[in-house]
Amino acid sequence: MKRALTLAIGAAALAAGLHVSGIAQQPGQASYTWVETGRSYTRLQEAVDAIGGGTGTIRFAPMRFADCAVQNAGSVTYVAAVPGRSVLDGVTCEDKAALVLRGNSARIEGMVFANMRVPDKNGAGIRLEKGNLAVTQSWFRDSEQGILAGEDPNATIAVDKSTFTRLGTCEGGGGCAHSIYIGDYGALTVTRSRFEAGRGGHYLKSRAARVGVFNCSFDDSAGRATNYMIDLPAGSVGKIEHNWFVQGKDKENYSAFIAVGAETIRNTSNGLLIDDNDARFAPGVDRRSVFVADWSQDKVNLGANRLGAGLVKYEKR
Repeated sequence: MKRALTLAIGAAALAAGLHVSGIAQQPGQASYTWVETGRSYTRLQEAVDAIGGGTGTIRFAPMRFADCAVQNAGSVTYVAAVPGRSVLDGVTCEDKAALVLRGNSARIEGMVFANMRVPDKNGAGIRLEKGNLAVTQSWFRDSEQGILAGEDPNATIAVDKSTFTRLGTCEGGGGCAHSIYIGDYGALTVTRSRFEAGRGGHYLKSRAARVGVFNCSFDDSAGRATNYMIDLPAGSVGKIEHNWFVQGKDKENYSAFIAVGAETIRNTSNGLLIDDNDARFAPGVDRRSVFVADWSQDKVNLGANRLGAGLVKYEKR
């Protein structure tokens, strides 16, 4: 558990201390390089279209980009030349996200996604509509959503060593936005990542059939009008282990930290394991809540979790 805390807190410290280049993208500036060919492009969409249905890597210069792209095919890696110094800032495609992904697969490395807002209040750093996705060492902040995924039951999503800060809202007419919101996907794995200072909705909401959340921190102490730390509304199997949860004062719903099967249940939760986690309230918060609230009617397994004062281990609902 100490290792999990060290990793999560380290990610937050790195995010807080990011030095982002003051250089902004200028018209005509070659900002993107197709690594395999050495060709440079002035617009991200041009680089994505050049790769097309093939496989390629786009390297981002260390600067702020007022740009976005839609990937309709192929397998593309989007990588910052210097982790944390390439920022997709405030521009969305199709009123959805900075990166709208519906190709075979995508990989994101070292990128920052900031200030994404759209009319329907679902502005995201990444909007995944189909295909596999891997995200590593990336930062999502000050947007309506961090990662928003649709439905692809045969595909997987993996997020590692990433930070989600000041995300979420319940201002939209269609419901809440969240730090991460995954639709009907085959599997979601989140490792060594930090969620903090939410601005509404849940920190991690997933309808994936399988879920794995390991060595992450959910720090709600500076959250505003937030809900659950982890919401599995359709049920899910897998493991939630070695994580750290702190619930803050300003909640829209403080009744549970983890919710299982709270909406229309599509997946079994039989055998879901929640073990070796640390959960408590932020200093000065005095209330009762439930660590795991379960609507699923399946056998959810709770191991040796460490719970602070006022927390009930498990409740059937």
